[in-house]
Amino acid sequence: MLRGMRQLLRRKPIADLAPEGHEGEGQMKRTLGAWDLIFLAIGAVIGAGIFGAVGTAAAGEIHDGEVVRAGAGPGLVVSFILLGVVCGLCALCYAELASMIPQAGSAYAYTYATLGELVAWIIGWDLILEYAVGNVAVAISWGNYFGTLLEAFGIHLPAWLAHGYGDVVQQAAAGNTDMQALLENAPMVAGIPVLVNLPAFVIVLAVTWILLLGAKESATVNNVMVIVKLIVLALFIGVGATQIDTHHYTPFFPNGFTGVWQGAAIVFFAYIGFDAISTAAEETKNPQRNMPIGILGGLAICTVVYVLTGLVLTGLAPWQELNQHGDPLAFALENVGLPVAGWIVSAGAVIALSAVLLVFQYGQPRILFAMARDGLLPEQAAKLHPKYRTPWLLTMGTGGLVALGSLVVDDDATYDLTNIGTLFAFFLVCLGVMVLRVVDPDRKRPFRVPFVWGVAPLGAAACVFTMAGLPPMAWERFGIWLAIGLVVYFAYGYHRSKLRSATS
Repeated sequence: MLRGMRQLLRRKPIADLAPEGHEGEGQMKRTLGAWDLIFLAIGAVIGAGIFGAVGTAAAGEIHDGEVVRAGAGPGLVVSFILLGVVCGLCALCYAELASMIPQAGSAYAYTYATLGELVAWIIGWDLILEYAVGNVAVAISWGNYFGTLLEAFGIHLPAWLAHGYGDVVQQAAAGNTDMQALLENAPMVAGIPVLVNLPAFVIVLAVTWILLLGAKESATVNNVMVIVKLIVLALFIGVGATQIDTHHYTPFFPNGFTGVWQGAAIVFFAYIGFDAISTAAEETKNPQRNMPIGILGGLAICTVVYVLTGLVLTGLAPWQELNQHGDPLAFALENVGLPVAGWIVSAGAVIALSAVLLVFQYGQPRILFAMARDGLLPEQAAKLHPKYRTPWLLTMGTGGLVALGSLVVDDDATYDLTNIGTLFAFFLVCLGVMVLRVVDPDRKRPFRVPFVWGVAPLGAAACVFTMAGLPPMAWERFGIWLAIGLVVYFAYGYHRSKLRSATS
């Protein structure tokens, strides 16, 4: 029994987690520089959160007449600042571990080296919530903005091809009469209404194809999309700032700190992604230097953009109305008589969300690749494409699952699951930094967290505090997801672990 527990908590040596610079049979190409990583971070972070979830964060959420979460109102700006601090603390911890362990597994690899195999499996399983499940929400938000863009040109998709079943049911239950009518009038198959988000499905498949071509090619496409999205947000901020009605700022905190706190818990979705670039460590040139630059530089730029966007958004429209549309930024501009600018924002959002899909779909296969290479998942999944040196089986598999999920589910549920899963990963990374400072204090650290015994504990505590602002249903679903993961681990991973085989 005691021996089994030791095995579950056995840590993988850092030397085994840090591949050398050569590109052997099982290694990917090192092609990415510091600016590629910064652009990947911006590509991942600025997306569905600011273009979609921000509406729910500002206005709150009500189901069946019951308040699920209070709205932040104009206090959304404070929510962004609060989250910038939380993510900044975690980003410092990520930067230290990424510079020490330049491997594709991100938080999974860091946890394997600090807290042991069982916790590493849990975090690897948990990260599926951030990347795969999170990308479902991104794809749905992309579909909403794409529909708005098509309407600007007089093209109207049939409603049953533009809304997933779960989204329609959720909005109908909240009292949306249009969705109630759609639920009743949609085509039927075997008595079940056919309601699918076809645009979301198609964009995920297109992004998956791009990712199969290689990291450098994917990064080039991402860099172009990032430039476009920054121009569009600059347009929103610049044009919107001239139309602000300061009456919308009163009261600034309509639901007090509770609104700011619970708004931060959902708009946290706007910040996830800066950690995604840590999955690119094996494809980064000089990762010890470039990983910290990419993580911290990308997060700093995004925080400034978010605060300015939140300030303008809540000054353009009543905060209570911002969750009534899947495209709150475009709606806010249309509310002040600027429909053309709204269409431009919709076009920018389509490109921005495409970049998020690209980076998240990039990250998920690489985490699973690291787990398969360790034997915790079938090793065949870790095969690289002979020409492009990408984990092609995992890229295609995760792309297919995300595409299918985006067809039918609703985005509110995926926001909460993604947020709680990501916050849990951040919490463990903060713990991991402290553990390594104790058990391996002399190891070379190209980047060191300043004031680590203040920063790391505060980061861990801030993650728990933010998680506490999520509704009970998110915790219930998170618990079920982790329970399923433990069953999979003990049924397969525990027996196939290469570390266990090497030490038994």
